[in-house]
Amino acid sequence: MTLKKQSIRSNQTIYLGNSKKELTKDEVIKMSEDWNETQTKFFKKMLKQGGKFKVNGTSFRVVVEQRTDIDSKGNKPVTVPPLPGERAF
Repeated sequence: MTLKKQSIRSNQTIYLGNSKKELTKDEVIKMSEDWNETQTKFFKKMLKQGGKFKVNGTSFRVVVEQRTDIDSKGNKPVTVPPLPGERAF
C-alpha cells in the first residue's frame, strides 16, 4: 500500500535519517511502494505527530510546523469577550 501525495501536507517536512536532506513527496511515495499496510499506517501517524522513527529499516525525521488557525479569508479567529454579568468558568 503506497502513500498518496495528499497524505503529505505542506506543514510537514520529512528528512532522511539525521541528515539535512529534505525528501520530496515523490521520493517518499517511491519509498512507500515497498511498505505493507501496517508500515504505511504508522508513517501516516508519525506524519501527524512528528519525530524520529524507522520504517522498513530506513530512518526518517518529521518536523511538523504549528498551524495557525485562520479561516478561508486568511483572518485569525476572533475571541468574543464575555458579556457583562457572565461568570467565567
